[in-house]
Amino acid sequence: MATTNDLKNGMTLDLDGTLWSVVGFQHVKPGKGGAFVRTTLKNVLTGKVVDRTFNAGVKVELATVDRREMSFLYRDGADFVFMDSESFDQLPVPPDVVGDAANYMLENTTATVALHDGAPLYVELPASVELIISETEPGVQGDRSTGGNKPATLETGATVQVPLFITTGEKVKVDTRDGRYLGRVTS
Repeated sequence: MATTNDLKNGMTLDLDGTLWSVVGFQHVKPGKGGAFVRTTLKNVLTGKVVDRTFNAGVKVELATVDRREMSFLYRDGADFVFMDSESFDQLPVPPDVVGDAANYMLENTTATVALHDGAPLYVELPASVELIISETEPGVQGDRSTGGNKPATLETGATVQVPLFITTGEKVKVDTRDGRYLGRVTS
């Protein structure tokens, strides 16, 4: 348990059985009346953001969220199996928890898995990953004033928009948050 005076960005609270992450907070002391804390909270599971106001000094329950570095090993049916990098324990994670991260994960990809009471909450990948283009049409340069884009299928099966000069077999860097092409990888 902690009080609203102890709130910090990034803390995870357990409010009415739902986990909320503190995105922002502000202590307010009006000239008249009692002090209060205005917070912006993000639902850990759904991503919904809400504003909530607490009286100053009110007790709130902190949730322990264990963030661990894990490696993606393989798919077992619908589940994704991750291995803890320190204890080597294997953890099956349902596809709804993995979400869009599945589009950018290959075997042995390192990710951060957040756990609460042993249950996986979400999977967080690095901001960008390097993947090989498995299939794309050849780019036809026409008379246009700006560069064009074309769809390309990555080795994971996800489709991203890439510039016309990218060919099949090239390694590209992709933003895992929105699936944007970031550039070629030269090695």
